[in-house]
Formats: sequence, C-alpha cells, structure tokens
Amino acid sequence: MNLPATGRRVLVSGASRGLGRAVAQAFAANGDRVAVHYGSREDEARRTLDSLAGDGHVLVGGDLSDPAQAELIASRAADGLGGLDVLVNNAAVNERHPLAETSYEQWAEIWQRHVAVNLLATANLSHLAARRMIDAGTGGRIVNIGSRGAFRGEPDHPAYGATKAAVHALGQSLAVSLAPYGIGVASVAPGFFDTERVAHRLAGAEGEAIRAQSPFGRVATADEVAAAVRWLASPEAEWSSGTVLDVNGASYLRT
Repeated sequence: MNLPATGRRVLVSGASRGLGRAVAQAFAANGDRVAVHYGSREDEARRTLDSLAGDGHVLVGGDLSDPAQAELIASRAADGLGGLDVLVNNAAVNERHPLAETSYEQWAEIWQRHVAVNLLATANLSHLAARRMIDAGTGGRIVNIGSRGAFRGEPDHPAYGATKAAVHALGQSLAVSLAPYGIGVASVAPGFFDTERVAHRLAGAEGEAIRAQSPFGRVATADEVAAAVRWLASPEAEWSSGTVLDVNGASYLRT
C-alpha cells in the first residue's frame, strides 16, 4: 500500500476561498490533481480552480450538511479524478453566539448547523473517501482542519470550539481503525490566520491584540497552514497518523 508522493487525487472540502484555496493550491503545486469543493460560492470556487497549477482538476458543488449530497460530492470527485488518495476536511461554519447574548432559538439553530457541517460532514466524507481507499488497496491520507479553540475555549463561538474538539477526537479514532489499510489520519489545529474573511478583525486595536497572542507578533498566513496540511498528507508523515498538529505560533501551548 504505497502512497505516491505526487500525482495524487485530492478532495478539498470548502475550497472556494481562504484556507481551502491555499490547501488546493499547495497540492496542485506539488503535482497533485485536486477536486475543489464548494457549498454556495461557485464563482469563487472557479477562481480557485483557475488558480491551480497543472491540469486535471475538477469542481464539485453541494451541501455537505446533507448526507445524500455528501455522497454525491465524493462520487463526483472520485469520478472526476479517477479515485481518491487524499481527503482534506476543511469545510466549516463559525458563527458568533455568546450564550448571554443569544436567544435559545438562535442557540439551538447555530449548534445544529455547527454539528451538521463541522462534525457530521467531516465524519461522512471521511467514510466515503476511506471506503474508496480501502477498496483500491493503495492506502491514503485524511487530514482534518481542527482549531486551537478546541483546547483553549471559545467563549464567543462555543459550538465551533466543541465541534472542532470532536473533529480532533474523530481523527484519532479513525487513525487507529484505518491504519491496517495504510490510511493515515491526522488533524491540524491552527491559531488565528489571515484570510479575506477575517481581514476586518486584523485592523485597529483588535488586530493588535490578536497579533500579540503569539510571541512572533503576527498571525499565520493561510499558506503556512496549508504547508502543514500537505506534509501530513505526504508519504513521509505516515508515522504521524493520529496526531493533532498545533500551528499557532506558540500562541497557545498544550501540556
């Protein structure tokens, strides 16, 4: 069960912009072919697709919170690429909902949405991709995008922190169960990183406070996080299966 170093078939969920785009670009630059998934931002996903080095990449759309659509997404990605060697579970929602400021109705809706997208969609895509890897008999990699917030707490985004902690636990469980098939599973736990979605938060006093969380005095780039993802998906990273890799510039240290 030898995973190739290049020319792999990679599905990246939530790849229309931000970290997902950076991850797709990192794999394409490595000589891999990428299925760019999007939920609703087709135009932005096409820009991601157009930015990728090489050829043979495909675009797949669909709502991952729906198990039936998740199955279609995996099928279209595998059909378009001729199989799947790597899955990157990047798609996620992150809505602000501090308990004291959120009505119960909003609270329940937000929690259901976070669980459906951040956790259940990750579990479902992992099953769909791993089943194909098992049947192919060539091994593979699954890399989940977790969060520093799973460890330090997210008072304004508790459902995000909780579901990311669950994603870490899911990845470790799958790492044990899928190792006999040559499939490595790992997670990255990024701290704050710069994307267009959070650019407004990095301006002014809030931005200064965010940058001060790291002794480096800055936040990460999406490319730095994507590089960690690509390494965890590499043949050399098999013995790191089960790990949760902190990528936070020493802004939060676990014991």
